Amino acid sequence: MEAIIRSAVLGIIQGLTEFLPVSSSGHLELAKYFLGDTSVGEESLLMTVALHAATALSTIVVFRKDLADIFKGLFQFRWNEETQYSLKIVLSMIPAAVVGLLFESQIEELFNQRVVLVSLMLGVTGLLLLLAGRSRPTDKPVGYLNAFLVGIAQAIAIMPGISRSGATISTSVLLGIGREQAARFSFLMVVPLILGKMAKSLMDGELAHTSIGMAPLAVGFAAAFITGILACMWMIKLVKNSKLAYFSVYCFLIAAIAIIAFYLNQ
Repeated sequence: MEAIIRSAVLGIIQGLTEFLPVSSSGHLELAKYFLGDTSVGEESLLMTVALHAATALSTIVVFRKDLADIFKGLFQFRWNEETQYSLKIVLSMIPAAVVGLLFESQIEELFNQRVVLVSLMLGVTGLLLLLAGRSRPTDKPVGYLNAFLVGIAQAIAIMPGISRSGATISTSVLLGIGREQAARFSFLMVVPLILGKMAKSLMDGELAHTSIGMAPLAVGFAAAFITGILACMWMIKLVKNSKLAYFSVYCFLIAAIAIIAFYLNQ
């Protein structure tokens, strides 16, 4: 029962923080440390992947109309707007895919409740949000070069503590892309990567070599999925209203509290 409750808490944290620019991975690692979660390495990564899969499904649900339009346009086999948008998403995936494939073992080591590292990266996220919050609103769409640059930001956000949505949205806004377009692209660009990671995990047999039971995984998945839908819809409204700077204060505050609590716990 304790494992199920812990999974539910982690799922809620994941669902709320995946779309809000405050680093879901960072919050998960901090939660695991302060909740006394002793799972590391492969087990910790497995839970992380499962929770991210849940929020990927949340994205699909929220943006189902956009995705339907994209697929409809693709199957027309023409060089239309949907085809071009899909190509931009593919371009944005390249940096993170390369980093994930070449440095998989090193990435796994980062997900080992490194409180100080997470806190420092939360500070980086806060700085990005602060800078983006001061930029002027525009209606500029996502271009091919910008899509690749935003993809580099997404690759860097593999570090726990750097918010993926915060890094990609902030980078987009700093490049002059409209806030609404930035949020839409940020949420859609990660779905193929998460689904690809899930497929790789299944093929590698990661789900079959872990002591984590299916019940905690299922509870965590459900909690992340439900809260993810709510957080995604909320975040879209916040980005439109230019509220990014407020989250920078939150990131700085959580980073400071985590470091203080960590050293007091030593």
